[in-house]
Amino acid sequence: MSFDVDIGWFSARGPREDNEDFAAAVRPAPHDEARGLIAAMADGVSMGGGGKEAAQTTVMSLVQDYFGAPETWDTSVVLDRLIGAQNAWLADHNRRRQQLGAARGGGSAMTTLTALVLRGHSYTLAHVGDTRAWLVRGDAQACTQLSQDHSFDHPDMRSRLTRAIGLDDHVRVDYLQGELHSGDVFMLTSDGVHGMLKRRVLAQHAAAAREGSAQAAAEALVQAALAAGSRDNSSALVIHVRGLAPLRLDDALMHARQLPVPQRLKVGDTIDRYTVTALVADTGVHRLYQVRDLETRELLAMKTLHESRASDPEERAMLAHEAWLGLRLTQRYGEHEASGFVRVREPREPGAFYTLFDWHAGHTLEQLLAQGRRFEVHEVIAGALAAARALGRLHRQGVIHRDIKPANLHLGDDGQWRVLDLGVAISGSEPAAQRELHAGTPSYMNPEQWSAEEGARTGATAQSDLYALGVTLYQWLTGKLPYGEIEPYQLARFRQDPRAPSRLRPDVPIWLDNVVQKAVARDPKQRFETAEEMVLALERGASRPLAAPGATPLAVRDPRALWQIALAISLMFNALLVVWLLFLPR
Repeated sequence: MSFDVDIGWFSARGPREDNEDFAAAVRPAPHDEARGLIAAMADGVSMGGGGKEAAQTTVMSLVQDYFGAPETWDTSVVLDRLIGAQNAWLADHNRRRQQLGAARGGGSAMTTLTALVLRGHSYTLAHVGDTRAWLVRGDAQACTQLSQDHSFDHPDMRSRLTRAIGLDDHVRVDYLQGELHSGDVFMLTSDGVHGMLKRRVLAQHAAAAREGSAQAAAEALVQAALAAGSRDNSSALVIHVRGLAPLRLDDALMHARQLPVPQRLKVGDTIDRYTVTALVADTGVHRLYQVRDLETRELLAMKTLHESRASDPEERAMLAHEAWLGLRLTQRYGEHEASGFVRVREPREPGAFYTLFDWHAGHTLEQLLAQGRRFEVHEVIAGALAAARALGRLHRQGVIHRDIKPANLHLGDDGQWRVLDLGVAISGSEPAAQRELHAGTPSYMNPEQWSAEEGARTGATAQSDLYALGVTLYQWLTGKLPYGEIEPYQLARFRQDPRAPSRLRPDVPIWLDNVVQKAVARDPKQRFETAEEMVLALERGASRPLAAPGATPLAVRDPRALWQIALAISLMFNALLVVWLLFLPR
């Protein structure tokens, strides 16, 4: 899916001597696609000729400076800063004119403003004055006015504004945010248009934009207003959303906050357009269902929060991050299965908060090992290669999985190995609670994450994922863990190097021994640095084997052991000295 919009703009001065309406719409450059599209309309307030200047400078400063704001700012924050700065400049400009006596000749410069940003799967509206924003969605007759006029509520004073850009030193801006749908038609109109046309007529022209072009719809709106007797400048800007941009994390978080968590579903229940066919797993935090799409009839996997966690904003944010991350990987690598992940599906107009995945029949490595399946060495190598390549793709996107283990490697009935569960992965954009979570399964976590010294303890890195894959590979081959079952902070287990897999399974070749031992080495300096390095070692195999890793020095395995040995020798020497002084003849 790609961001595709059709934009139309038309303006006529009508019976007025000058046209003080001004509008602009700017599409994002390729490197700014994540910022979306911005459109704005202003209607200058006629007070001695300054309205045209105010409208033009306000719109141009907003649409030009929008793309220069920091990318981390929320859309409403960007608009508020820019509109506030323009208002302060105009107010100061008006004050200076009045002080210089220019009010008699030039007049004050004020304007209304309606600005619209379409970004990802959401829209943001900023509004001051009596220009209006309209949204037509679904039924052509459903035309919604998104803005409220800031004018006196009296028939004889409706042209007098209570808010305008440049009127006061500080301006209060109305903001509205909502979900964006494919097919939406937005209209920005000046009072010369909406003051003459009924809502039903506006909706009809919006429907024409879907069938024809936005430009034709904008021209038809203005011409209809003039034909109805408009005595003011008449302008219309029409935007038809034909395709949505990729889902942003902000969009996913907004859905997580606004949508309800479904209650426990039973087989046969339907949610949106999906029917539950099986409950696959219930962890007490999440539930995983197999569902069938009623339109396409294909099977999918649906992940929801347990109802006991429905009110937990951190759990909601983590599930939203997982969905966004999965979509990001799908968009980056396409839908082909060689990516090594389960493809995330984007629900269409969801009525509840859940995540959809492709359904792949099969079993996890943990289930297969528990069933007693013995993998041939070449099968293990092929599976490890698929997992290592998937981790390489993940790491190149700046993502750390943090929970690689047999339960998260899945062998589908199609013979493809896939990495599961990005629920605790970190991407640099994850919620703070997820980043601070000491995630992972202790037996598969590298020992430096359990360092007894707080200052020496490290967080998860790409190397942590490779270590976990090495532990998984060891267990895959031998049925045992290299250091045994590990409890948090149980560092004593790491004081002995693991036995070579070939000593537990004679058909394991020596070159594979070296790869596995390098992956799970106690010293992080001896391990693989990148997934690509591990892939290369597995691909080369016996043709260019790795050197056998040396034994980990005692000082690395147990730094305190040297001091303990020194202390024991010292005590023994002192004991001998005492015996010599007390009992031996002098």
